[in-house]
Amino acid sequence: MTSPLPYFDGHNDYLLRLMTSDTPREDLWLGDTGQGHLDLKRMKEAGFVGGLFAVFVPPVQTGEATDFMALMANPPYDLPLPPLMTHDISQATAMTMVGLLHWMERSAPEDFAICRTPRDIRAAIDWGRIAGVLHMEGAEAIGPDLDALYLFHEMGLRSLGPVWSRPTIFGHGVPMRYPGDPDTGPGLTEAGKDLVRLCNELGILIDLSHLNAAGVDDVARLSDAPLVASHSNAHAVCSSARNLTDRQLGQIRDSGGMVGLNFATFFLAEDGVSDPAMGFDPMLRHLDYLMEKLGEDHVGLGSDFDGAVIPEAIGDVTGVPRLLEAMAAHGYGPKLVSKLACDNWLACLDRTLKP
Repeated sequence: MTSPLPYFDGHNDYLLRLMTSDTPREDLWLGDTGQGHLDLKRMKEAGFVGGLFAVFVPPVQTGEATDFMALMANPPYDLPLPPLMTHDISQATAMTMVGLLHWMERSAPEDFAICRTPRDIRAAIDWGRIAGVLHMEGAEAIGPDLDALYLFHEMGLRSLGPVWSRPTIFGHGVPMRYPGDPDTGPGLTEAGKDLVRLCNELGILIDLSHLNAAGVDDVARLSDAPLVASHSNAHAVCSSARNLTDRQLGQIRDSGGMVGLNFATFFLAEDGVSDPAMGFDPMLRHLDYLMEKLGEDHVGLGSDFDGAVIPEAIGDVTGVPRLLEAMAAHGYGPKLVSKLACDNWLACLDRTLKP
């Protein structure tokens, strides 16, 4: 039986599912429930060799829950953003999720390793372990004095997005809007600029996904690291406010950065309709466009597994090999498919993280 091609994922929300599911975590991680998009068995089966595992603090529900997925399935839409959350509300949840990542390592030490350096990542892959890189999607758990960033860094944090779509004390996110444009308001706050500088000092990747246009401009001016959008698509193909404009793609290209293709149907479809039956064609259109603007060395995959509605053609992580086969059938050669699947992410992390 042929081994699957190695695949590195720029973004998943597996920790959120572990935290919120009623199913015991041992069954979700080590069992064979088939729930959601990820578990250890399916990752190994799919060739998933590593990825950025997101800490995302969900909004506090103060009334009847809004079905955002249903609203986004019928464009046009412009969803209200949840209010700002403070670090005293967010830190406990973030710590719980970091603890879950460490539990994953302790429960399967031969199969999973938390990685802090490029050397750690490559060593884990060489030993057949999944390389887990701790990411924070929205910096709500970091207070204005930034002291908590040192603590999370010690626990393994190596990638951080200053915002999810809701605002933080550090900056402003793009709304969930179609059609829409990411130029939606002011950029980073002074605290946000300090956060970028400290991330550079510590060697923490700064993720542009969810950040508005002015915030991206601020990061581009302040950061001495490659610009990275871990799970974003091309605005020229799908005019969601969450997608990247040609100008932003140029900024990422010029910095030697990277974009991970988001599998979420909302951000793939040209008409904005979330149709899980869409197949691989929209994904290939985005990949073609991203490579046209960035070059083939600066594009990878950022699935958003366990955090989004994805095409039925993929289904879960075991469908990624089918996507890679679709790339080959589309005319991508073996070397290019390997770069998009894994090699470009590893090279980007080599350039971004401290050794």
